[in-house]
Amino acid sequence: MNADTTGASGQASRRTPATPAHVVVVGGGIAGLATAHRLTSAGVRVTLLEGGGRLGGKLLAGEIAGAPVDLGAESLLARRPEAVALAGAVGLGDRLQAPATTTASVWSRGTLIPMPKGHVMGVPADGGAVGGLLSDQGVRRVGQDRELPPTEIGDDIAIGAYVADRMGHEVVDRLVEPLLGGVYAGDAYRISMRAAVPKLFEAACVHPTLTAAVRAVQQAGAATPADAAGAATGLGGSAFMGIEGGIGTLPGAVADAIRAAGGEILTHAPVTGLRRVASPDGPGAAAATRTRWQVVTPGRTLLADGVVVATPAWSAAELLAEEVPAASAELDAVEYASMALVTLAFRRSDIQELPGSGFLVPPVDGHTIKASTFSSQKWRWVTDAAPDLFVLRTSVGRYGEEEQVHRDDADLVEVSLKDLGAATGLTARPVATTVTRWIDGLPQYPVGHLARVARLRAAVAAVPGLRLAGAVYDGVGIPACVASAHRAADEIAKEIADEIIATSKTVDPGAGHCP
Repeated sequence: MNADTTGASGQASRRTPATPAHVVVVGGGIAGLATAHRLTSAGVRVTLLEGGGRLGGKLLAGEIAGAPVDLGAESLLARRPEAVALAGAVGLGDRLQAPATTTASVWSRGTLIPMPKGHVMGVPADGGAVGGLLSDQGVRRVGQDRELPPTEIGDDIAIGAYVADRMGHEVVDRLVEPLLGGVYAGDAYRISMRAAVPKLFEAACVHPTLTAAVRAVQQAGAATPADAAGAATGLGGSAFMGIEGGIGTLPGAVADAIRAAGGEILTHAPVTGLRRVASPDGPGAAAATRTRWQVVTPGRTLLADGVVVATPAWSAAELLAEEVPAASAELDAVEYASMALVTLAFRRSDIQELPGSGFLVPPVDGHTIKASTFSSQKWRWVTDAAPDLFVLRTSVGRYGEEEQVHRDDADLVEVSLKDLGAATGLTARPVATTVTRWIDGLPQYPVGHLARVARLRAAVAAVPGLRLAGAVYDGVGIPACVASAHRAADEIAKEIADEIIATSKTVDPGAGHCP
């Protein structure tokens, strides 16, 4: 075995005061990569371990019929700074690109209806805002919110249940559900309002009606207009951004920056053991003994001052079972949804005009696909690279619909074409297709999720030199994952630095003082 240590007492395991702290990051998705980048930028020695053969997690660049495409996440929220800043830091700032169009539709009751405006994650400020999508009865039911007494929300509540209680099921089924389904692939009647729409939750706690809460959130947003929010990142007022060549190019750029800063990245290196061991803090008999982490892989054992686990919940639960069983149990309870992306390329000459950037599909109508994105209309870089092609993609799979995702490729292509034809009149046959499955790709945020995260973080924080990062904790979007990574990196770097100072003072009470 190729080992970085010769045991807890071996000379190779000792770190001299001049040696940088060593942190092992477990997991090579965007959260793990962002953690490693943050640490190497701060001068910490980092080894990143990825069990699979590639980096990036659910960010994956590919191609179809010679056209570059994203086969995973395709955009990032630009009004949060973390992901945009990371892209700029690794040399992709000049490749950030706003969508060519943001006009989307909802395929409801057999008709493509323009996405209503004036709502917060599908929750309207008044019935008139959703008049084109809801029935007359549904519009009236939205207005009844003003007449209802306040609802007791408590520590958390399912957003679908709360909105349905205040404004009726129709607005949930036709707008809230498809919007949330696009983010979480989940069930609006289970998803935590506090976790998924925190600003609305906070407003609903202090306003007597949901209508008033929506207006308060909208007014707070108006206080920071789109152009001001975009100015902070230099992106104008764009709410979302892509990257020329695909969001899937971001992981490779981050990995290159990590290596350039001296970080080590290993693929095909699954972690099979994670345990705390006693280790000398330097050479000589007078060296203090500190507890470090032993990280075991099939071909290598590493000794680290700290570990950041940036893997899906089930993997993190297994790794922490021995050292932090309370956190392991919480992680083991996290549920996931699977989804499949069906990417289709057509001859542009075979395609009639399609509306906007794509459409969402309310599950209440019983269709198989849950959304479609017209990539060639949404992203200029797709058209620039393949002007004779028209590329689009559909998504299939929600929480509890595993059987849909596991249909064979040809079946998923055909059902996508069937739904596309019914929604848009599309009759052309694709010249190329590809199906990408993301099994257990999206953690679910049910009622009480944030309380669970608080409990497991408290359990982990009680164990020195350990932190968590990823989509399980602070949001499933790319900026949220990067923010989670930065939090973990900053906390563990500070903790290690404080412990090293404390240990050196224990050995030499005069350390750190002028003679």
